[in-house]
Amino acid sequence: MSEEYGPDFITVTDEDGNEFELEHLDTLEYNGQTYMAFFPAVEDGKDVEEVDLDEEYGLIIMKVVEVDGEEQLSTLDSDEELEMVYQQFMEQLFADEEEDQ
Repeated sequence: MSEEYGPDFITVTDEDGNEFELEHLDTLEYNGQTYMAFFPAVEDGKDVEEVDLDEEYGLIIMKVVEVDGEEQLSTLDSDEELEMVYQQFMEQLFADEEEDQ
């Protein structure tokens, strides 16, 4: 993903109506499905150094599903699916890093 124009942010709403801002990191196609990786956006007024990134700001992976002809983001169906897709994102990330060197 090009950082030329800065990071992309989206706002998602969970099933309880809570809104969260996420920073889009990457998108990949795997087994005929589109997956997107995000980090939660750091709240205004907080420095990145003040935040426990592993505890509060872990990687979020969601998949794109079509509902009534409209694309929406959904959680993954199983821990096994999450692990497989996570590994694909990591492989893609390391491949991108090797290309940059």
